[in-house]
Amino acid sequence: MAIQRFEPFREVVSLRDAVNTLLQDSFVRPMGLLGEGGAAAMLPLDITENENEFIVRASLPGVRPEDVQITAHGDTLTIRGEIKEDQEKKDEQYHLRERRFGLFQRTVTLPTTISADKAQAQFDNGVLTLILPKAEESKPKQIRIGGKSQTQVQGKGEGQGQGQGQAQAATAARSS
Repeated sequence: MAIQRFEPFREVVSLRDAVNTLLQDSFVRPMGLLGEGGAAAMLPLDITENENEFIVRASLPGVRPEDVQITAHGDTLTIRGEIKEDQEKKDEQYHLRERRFGLFQRTVTLPTTISADKAQAQFDNGVLTLILPKAEESKPKQIRIGGKSQTQVQGKGEGQGQGQGQAQAATAARSS
């Protein structure tokens, strides 16, 4: 049996996370908050990031690409659209009606700004995939070290045999 160090906050954090998950998963909105007919309240997204871009995937089953509008401004992405309701037929009655329809919208803030003019969108089998390149000003840049310290380092390595006398002369000049 392994001995573990007692960390009192480990259980508190996991309990908080468990309560948050429980509340998020079990929260049921009244039909009035969803809009007329139970519009899609939530648009599920997957957002991944690599060095140069963000990749956003949204599940939009039953939605036509022309019914989706995507806008990006700075670091904010908005996806909105509409799921159209099937026309009711006079000779049919519903026994169960769970499919949602109506307007939906989802806005997310990304960690850095994006280049909206270089963005790409694909729609395949009900999945919207957005490729959002990061703006050049938000990409990390490498900074070179320069200045006096680099020059001094180069000067110390050159002519070590004759440099001893020069170093003593420089020390004497500084002390006077």
